[in-house]
Amino acid sequence: MRETVTDQKRQILRQYFGYDAFRTGQEELIDSLLAGRDVLGIMPTGAGKSLCYQIPALMMEGITLVISPLISLMKDQVGALNEAGVHAAYLNSSLTPGQYQKALAYAAAGRYKLIYVAPERLVTEDFLRFALHARISMVAVDEAHCVSQWGQDFRPSYLKIPEFIRRLPARPVLGAFTATATAQVRDDVIRLLALNHPKVLTTGFDRPNLYFAVQNPADPYRAAREFLDGHKGDSGIIYCLTRKGVEEVCENLIRDGFLATRYHAGLSDEERRRNQDDFIYDRRRIMVATNAFGMGIDKSDVRFVLHYNMPKNIESYYQEAGRAGRDGEPADCLLFYRPQDVVTNRLFIENNRDNEELDPAAREEVMERDQERLRRMVGYCYTEGCLREYLLAYFGEKTDGPCHNCSGCDAGGEAVDVTEEARAILTAAAYSGGRYGAGVLADTVRGARTEKILRFGMDRCPSYGILAGVAPDRIRRIITGLQGRGCLVVTGDRYALVGPGPKAGAVLNGEERILMKLPQEEVKAKKTKAKKAAGALEGADASLFERLRALRLEIARAEGVPPYFVFSDKTLAHMCIVRPHSKEEMLTVSGVGAYKYEKYGEKFLDCIRRETGAPERRKR
Repeated sequence: MRETVTDQKRQILRQYFGYDAFRTGQEELIDSLLAGRDVLGIMPTGAGKSLCYQIPALMMEGITLVISPLISLMKDQVGALNEAGVHAAYLNSSLTPGQYQKALAYAAAGRYKLIYVAPERLVTEDFLRFALHARISMVAVDEAHCVSQWGQDFRPSYLKIPEFIRRLPARPVLGAFTATATAQVRDDVIRLLALNHPKVLTTGFDRPNLYFAVQNPADPYRAAREFLDGHKGDSGIIYCLTRKGVEEVCENLIRDGFLATRYHAGLSDEERRRNQDDFIYDRRRIMVATNAFGMGIDKSDVRFVLHYNMPKNIESYYQEAGRAGRDGEPADCLLFYRPQDVVTNRLFIENNRDNEELDPAAREEVMERDQERLRRMVGYCYTEGCLREYLLAYFGEKTDGPCHNCSGCDAGGEAVDVTEEARAILTAAAYSGGRYGAGVLADTVRGARTEKILRFGMDRCPSYGILAGVAPDRIRRIITGLQGRGCLVVTGDRYALVGPGPKAGAVLNGEERILMKLPQEEVKAKKTKAKKAAGALEGADASLFERLRALRLEIARAEGVPPYFVFSDKTLAHMCIVRPHSKEEMLTVSGVGAYKYEKYGEKFLDCIRRETGAPERRKR
């Protein structure tokens, strides 16, 4: 029997999804679910969480309900499943009443193996009427961290899930899945979803294909332009903290000739849908968005994620950055940090209205925890060591040492003594009484005679002009480093004001010296690390790759599906290496399953034969 189940799993993996082997942790979770045991899978974005419940769903007798928080997530996954030959549907507010009732009727008739549903729908009268008479074998909770008030995307509607489960005539097996969860969030998920002695599996949070970098640019838009010049033709996401930021960055990019679009809560539902489709269907290569965009977007060929502003916590940052490189190919994750981001995030935390259902004491506790998580996020921006080590340590994961694939590791070099420069800056901060921003402090120690310096009287500061010969970038870098050490603090309700911190006195009194790693030739934009999926291909193979991409785009537009629904860049690159000339050879390509071969295989084979000089086979 075990051999039969194993063969069936692998046949489904190959037939519908086009893979020959499971990734780390997938088979263990699948086996637990098939054995009737609840599971909690904590796996990074791109690790294949969805297959952990999709494959058991195809092997079980009844229906699998997938509880998902966002419409975009449901539509993307359901679309991909149907494209792979799996019957699936979603039930959410995007459907008209007629469409919703028709989908419920089809579900009751057993047409779908997987049904995606929003948590708010679970306890509605219509859905309960269906669920109480359906054979529900499994409930999979996607983005399970949403059930915890300590998670970065807490949704009170997720607390309705246990109530729904209790009302079913027979308890189905439960699977909970998330990409980011601290130990407290993990324990919350198990308790709040009432998982029954679950198999808990954490495959590790590391994404080795992602290059992490932090910059503190004087001119963020110019730095972004330089970064994008290294990603010509690539798909990528630029995250901004505010709607205003999204509008400004997107407008500037379009003005400068980039194929960009935008996404934020201030747009109409229709425009958000249209803009999201433009990005997914490759009509626009760059999406500029607030954090309202991205959850559940399975676009596999995103080659970069640029955070134009610092997010409010590491969980959000890692989840958003993880939308790059889902195909396993190299991708860049660049974060811009400015002190004003701290002030903006504090305002968001203090004015958060998502937790109104909590009592005042619990709400206050959540706010304090959010402030602490913000401090940890700021710490990431300040760290002079390995960025990947910092991220993984936050999630409780130990590493074997520096990753040598981040800007912290690339800085290299020995720490240099910047104590005298630090004293000059701290003297200016003390003289200002914390009333001005970092720019005024930098101008003071450089001896600038700007209107602000003269009006504020900072030209009378004891350290005025002491660092006149020091490069502005170096001064800004030292100011950032002093903030990270607690020698300077950012204050202010509306503006980022910088004043002396609790550790400033020790430096000013000569009790402590300041050593910092400063990149050679000061702070310059890191040359992009990411390559396209075809980056290792040369000559004829690279030419074939572009031909296959063009064919894929033609097919996708004709069928009205995103190009990556047809085949991913990674699959096209593998075709260029294998150069299949028959059905048997094409089915050895990673990502080509039997169903997709029947739909597209011959077209791609013909293209490969034409490009490589092999004769085309006659169509029967």
